[in-house]
Amino acid sequence: MERSENLFSLHGKVSIVTGAGRGLGYGIARALAGAGSDLIVVSRSTHELEHVSQEIITKTKRKVLPLSLDLTREGEIERLIKAVLDKFGRIDVLVNNAGTNIRKPFLEITQKEFDDVVHLNLRAVFFLTQAIVKKMMKQKKGKIINIASLGSQIGLRNISVYTATKGGIASLTKTLALELAPYNINVNAIAPGYYRTKMTEAVFQDEDRYRWILSRIPMGRVGVLEDLEGTAIFLASSASDYVTGQIVFVDGGWIAG
Repeated sequence: MERSENLFSLHGKVSIVTGAGRGLGYGIARALAGAGSDLIVVSRSTHELEHVSQEIITKTKRKVLPLSLDLTREGEIERLIKAVLDKFGRIDVLVNNAGTNIRKPFLEITQKEFDDVVHLNLRAVFFLTQAIVKKMMKQKKGKIINIASLGSQIGLRNISVYTATKGGIASLTKTLALELAPYNINVNAIAPGYYRTKMTEAVFQDEDRYRWILSRIPMGRVGVLEDLEGTAIFLASSASDYVTGQIVFVDGGWIAG
């Protein structure tokens, strides 16, 4: 079979997706399984993980290991890696999707709110990636996919801590791409635009804000989960073996305006 026929196949791969219990993480996990990857889906919510796992298993027939844990807590990263290696023996793809947000004016943000967002959105990503890369180095291959944001490049009102962490994710992606290239580990990021998820629902309840959002998107609509599938599969697969350090905006054209 020609290589071109296998470029986007993830058969034989093992992928970790954090924050996979709902929203964008669920959509990405579903896409990777559909392309052939076995999965580890991670979330704080046991109930959400059970639902997602059963749905993906039923639809794709892939192996799925649900892990309910909090990546900001001491020892949880080690527990995650041990569970993955005990079950699958390898880690090929890491999708750092888990994240949180505080929607408040800059002057009203408390230190605890700041710490909560930074610890999950940036600190956990840093140290989870560090731990998993040590395993990937032994395999001499791996794919890291970080989830950035429009806020990685532009300012957005009332989410100052979130945009600060996503700017950090964009910079971290580029730096790790340089450091890990000698080990054949690709590091890229997906920067979604506006997608309607549980975390963003409050935005869509504000009609004026919603109209403003639509006015900024050349394609005239907000994103749906299926819009991320192709990019996620591309960055996880052999099709992107010579792509690293890139921030791919999947935003309906917003960033081009």
